[in-house]
Amino acid sequence: MTVEVAWKALAISESEVSLHKVLRCGQTFRWKNINNVWSFATSDRIILLKQDPSNIYYSHIMQKGKSGKEKETLEFINDYFALSIKLESLYTHWKIQHADYQSKKNQQKSPFDLFTGIRILRQDPWECLISFICSSNNNVKRISKMCENLCIHFGEYINDFENHEYFSFPTPQALSGPDVETKLRELGFGYRAKYIHQTALKFTDDVNHPDITISNLMGMREAKYAKAHEFLLQLTGVGPKVADCICLMSLDKHDVVPIDTHVYQIAIRDYKFKGNKSMKTLNKETYSAIRTYFKGIFGEYAGWAQSVLFAADLSDLNNGTNIETTSIKIEKVK
Repeated sequence: MTVEVAWKALAISESEVSLHKVLRCGQTFRWKNINNVWSFATSDRIILLKQDPSNIYYSHIMQKGKSGKEKETLEFINDYFALSIKLESLYTHWKIQHADYQSKKNQQKSPFDLFTGIRILRQDPWECLISFICSSNNNVKRISKMCENLCIHFGEYINDFENHEYFSFPTPQALSGPDVETKLRELGFGYRAKYIHQTALKFTDDVNHPDITISNLMGMREAKYAKAHEFLLQLTGVGPKVADCICLMSLDKHDVVPIDTHVYQIAIRDYKFKGNKSMKTLNKETYSAIRTYFKGIFGEYAGWAQSVLFAADLSDLNNGTNIETTSIKIEKVK
């Protein structure tokens, strides 16, 4: 059965936000693309988005038995995509900085010319935390499958859209049950099953971990980077890079650059960072030095700039996770 969807237009250019790039560059793992309609389940609705060069069109399908307003969906979009931050002016600055590190013989188009419209999302911190615990030694396709299984088996059913069931992201309470680790291992989570379960337990243990709460996690948006980073390192399965991903992608720490050996190679290859190309692992001093180096080049939104560089080095932004169903038909209702 075709769902009748009433679309509203939000005037915004693809250079400010490109849905295809932003939702496929390794930040978020639960968006589906079904015949160019993006869909994502929140706690009470399915968010629907599509785009042309001048507009994002949005709609929603509420959880069965609940009602909601279009205004709430728009508020979600503005917050989730951090639309108060103007991207084009940042890109202009990054292009100038990038050019300073290129030789006259290498005046090709920069990643900031080729990969426009990539911005850092402002995700729910709890979902971002668990998603990036799943990301350890993993690829985007598998992480996406893990996040989907978390929702199917431990989330709350929201509704159907075009023959797909949608579920909310599970709460700490839902992931702290006695059988959760065993179930996750059966679902192929491996060692990450223990990390997810133990982290959920910390968020639900008022006696032994009274300071580890969802409220305090949300409060890290207002805290300094060092405090937020330290808070996250208490959690099972969270190391320095995962903590930095969470800080950047959900806790408003825009200058934080998550570093791995891939980013390290970009720093050496493209930005004249003095390092050892053959280094397999990064020590604490090198990790910190690269972060500081990128911030010196790109400024207070260095983490945003790094996400563009990372996307430019990906071989496939689709990551094998798009869904195409030719029978789908969505009609615009005036």
